[in-house]
Amino acid sequence: MRAAPTILHLDMDAFYASVEQASKPSLRGKAVIVGGLGPRGVVATASYEARRFGVHSAMPTAQARRLCPNGAYLFPRFSLYRQVSDVVMALLRELSPLVEPLSLDEAFVDLEAGGVAFDSRTARSTGERLRADIRAATGLSGSVGLAGSKMLAKVASEEAKPAGLLLIEPGTERELLAPMSVRTLPGVGPATGEHLRRAGITTVGKLAEAGEDELVRMLGRAHGVGLYRMALGLDDRPVVAERDAKSVSVEDTFDVDLHDRVRIRNEVQRLADRCVQRLRGSGHSGRTIVLKVRRYDFSTLTRSETLRGPTDDPAVVREAAARLLEGVDTTGGVRLLGVGVTGLADYTQEDLFAQSLATEPDGAGGAGGTSEEAGTAVAGGNSEPGAAAAPVGASEAPGAPAAAEPPGGPEPAPERRWPAGSDVRHAVYGPGWVQGSGVGRVTVRFEQPGSEPGRVRTFRVDDPELEPSDPLPLVGEGEPGAARPA
Repeated sequence: MRAAPTILHLDMDAFYASVEQASKPSLRGKAVIVGGLGPRGVVATASYEARRFGVHSAMPTAQARRLCPNGAYLFPRFSLYRQVSDVVMALLRELSPLVEPLSLDEAFVDLEAGGVAFDSRTARSTGERLRADIRAATGLSGSVGLAGSKMLAKVASEEAKPAGLLLIEPGTERELLAPMSVRTLPGVGPATGEHLRRAGITTVGKLAEAGEDELVRMLGRAHGVGLYRMALGLDDRPVVAERDAKSVSVEDTFDVDLHDRVRIRNEVQRLADRCVQRLRGSGHSGRTIVLKVRRYDFSTLTRSETLRGPTDDPAVVREAAARLLEGVDTTGGVRLLGVGVTGLADYTQEDLFAQSLATEPDGAGGAGGTSEEAGTAVAGGNSEPGAAAAPVGASEAPGAPAAAEPPGGPEPAPERRWPAGSDVRHAVYGPGWVQGSGVGRVTVRFEQPGSEPGRVRTFRVDDPELEPSDPLPLVGEGEPGAARPA
């Protein structure tokens, strides 16, 4: 514990939804829900306007639609979120060499290590300056917590939401924590919270009063001792600048269960290619290939295979994933597929041919193994909430064919997909975004960051003048020479 509040925790406010509102002027001040849009989709982030209706992250999208039927429901644009995150993280690294990212929109910073804060006054001024710099660089707001420990800094940023700053003076920790719910503390989830509630412990103050021995009796030594220390405001964990990547993975939940074995194999191959793209993007290779299959009855199986050396070769990962699939019974249907790589390294085995022919079975992924892991774990603990729940096509480029053409004679051109919220450009009207599509039509709103709310126009899905586009920057004039909305 420090004598000065020089540990900063930044948490961007409703990050994905806020990026969408900044990118789409017509959505500012309105309910925006980002996530999977199919029947089995899950909310990744909801704007504060949507939260007033009871919508929150990890909620099924179908339930969110019932609570907030007039909200704007958009597919996530992770490439844009990463770009904005890179800008924010760069600002944090200007403050200190010790920056510990927790996700795309959240990080700890050791201000003392950067020489920018040594007491409450300098810490507060640094936090306020950071919030202003983030607003200027991205147009977005972030909440800042300052305290003498990581746990308290995170508690402070949560209390400061949205768009605020809270500094916890050393010596006031117990007084501040006492009236808060036990769920405020890290490691107290719904099950532990309910267990404590049945024992009459609902606040952090009562948790501290219960004493270490009682908590150890109730929760076990490791959990009990840890919670007691946190209830007293004690946390001596340092800010760690580099955190080793543990795994890289991608997965898709399907709107309708897959029964066709050929289709299932094709989806696994597609996921393997996406996984390798993400693996290479993080600058890693991996030695263990993991296949995840969630069946129609929600049973989840994992299979893994360990290669002789690390690889980032898509052919090797595809072959390994295909072999793993052969050992999985998909009778009855599959609702989710995932491919991941673990045992990461920062180099690649040269003998790729040898590793594709000779592998070692990994008992950790044996038959009957279950897993509830979802999403992607990458360097720095970054994850992409909602990616696992996105329906097929959610992470593919808009305008991509809905399905591969079968072999044989010529077939009619497949209908192009235009995911809601994706970026497009029209030869006449300029940049815009997809407001919705169906029945052979796509509706586009022509506007861009910094413009006034734009007009809506409808086109055929195969209109040759309409093309998918890269996102425009949130701050600035956008693309030079862009046509203004008519």
